[in-house]
Amino acid sequence: MEDIQENIQFQLTDELIEKVEILVEDQNDKDLKALLNEYHHADIAEILDELDLEDAVYVIKLLDSETTSEILMELDEDIREKVLKNLSTKEIAEEVEELDTDDAADMIAELPEERQAEVISQIEDDEHREEIQELLAYDEDTAGGLMAKELVKVYETWTVAGCLRRIRGQAKDVTRVHSVYVVDKQDKLIGRLSLKDLIISKSDQKIADIAKDNVDWVHVNDDVEDVAKVMAKYDLEAIPVVNDNQTLVGRITIDDIIDVIREEADKDYQLAAGISQDVEADDSIFKLTKARLPWLFIGMFGGLGAASIIEQFNDNMGNFIVLLSFVPLIQATAGNVGVQSSAIVVQGIANGTIDGKILKRLFKEFLLGLVNGVAISLVAILITHFIFGTPYIVSITISIALIAVIVMAAIIGTFIPIFLDKRGIDPAVATGPFITTSNDVFGILIYFLIAKLILGI
Repeated sequence: MEDIQENIQFQLTDELIEKVEILVEDQNDKDLKALLNEYHHADIAEILDELDLEDAVYVIKLLDSETTSEILMELDEDIREKVLKNLSTKEIAEEVEELDTDDAADMIAELPEERQAEVISQIEDDEHREEIQELLAYDEDTAGGLMAKELVKVYETWTVAGCLRRIRGQAKDVTRVHSVYVVDKQDKLIGRLSLKDLIISKSDQKIADIAKDNVDWVHVNDDVEDVAKVMAKYDLEAIPVVNDNQTLVGRITIDDIIDVIREEADKDYQLAAGISQDVEADDSIFKLTKARLPWLFIGMFGGLGAASIIEQFNDNMGNFIVLLSFVPLIQATAGNVGVQSSAIVVQGIANGTIDGKILKRLFKEFLLGLVNGVAISLVAILITHFIFGTPYIVSITISIALIAVIVMAAIIGTFIPIFLDKRGIDPAVATGPFITTSNDVFGILIYFLIAKLILGI
């Protein structure tokens, strides 16, 4: 139990990395194997991520393929790519043969096309090779590209006794048996079977009599995000995948969906921060610059637009030059409200809680913006007039402008994500500099137009 607890609380330390490096340098294979065997394959992958490439490759070649295949799938994607470049196609094929078909297909898909063909040709298990080739034919963002071929299926005409015998043969190739799927003679999915019902039923009962026909499924061409929504909605650990003929062709498990959700969350977070490509902290300066620069230009042009508006009113400020002091207040408030509104809408679109009633959603945000605007404007009047000593009429102008700007920002922050989603564009782009910049510009315009109406500047 102590060993299990230590593995659960695994923490990568400099001492451990140094110890592994020394054992690799001394080529002390026996002690190195003994040390690494104490850790889970995910922990070993974390260790290898910190080693020099040459040392990481040495460890991969030292350990058996059953272990290293799992380690490779846990490695950072960039590290795995470099490690695979240093393995022969035969060595990669040996790793692939130890993996489930979905992971095997993912690993092969990362290779250059010419190496893919070479690796596939050296997979000795014909069935495994054919299943991997089938998965590689699907788009990676579809259920077919995410599914695994390993599953347990039974025919409706079998008896419970015959079913149990056959399941033993199928289950040896399945890492976890979440469900048993029931098919007809044409392999069409018609139901599911719980292991509990199978165990407690009489041995001569037909599977058709104890199977449940209310089985959730997805199509091979369904988008992975839609698959994630279905599995999250119904709390499924696995879901079967069918083709146009309703034939059972694979299954998707929750661990793969968690990876999809994590990747989508990372992508949306980067988009919201104004990063247009999938990048990581250790990527090259060129790649990071390429991902960030477009949005920085948008922000720059937005700032120039706001400056241009201020310049138009600059000559007529007269005694109201103090208005310029509150420009940051207007911009910050507009940007914050817009990001808040868009973030909530984007989250609702992602989890399916935003329906198609745009006008209803906009009206709700209008009321919310009005309430927030009035509350903030009242505080602004007190602070600007009694603490800053701003003339009363100017404080009133600032407060009215704040109400208008907050309502405007709330409506823009709500409308743009919904509009982008309707056009098939990822609405997450609306939560970053796009919303902030547009609200800055419109906020300044509204601010000075209201000042012109009230103060006559």
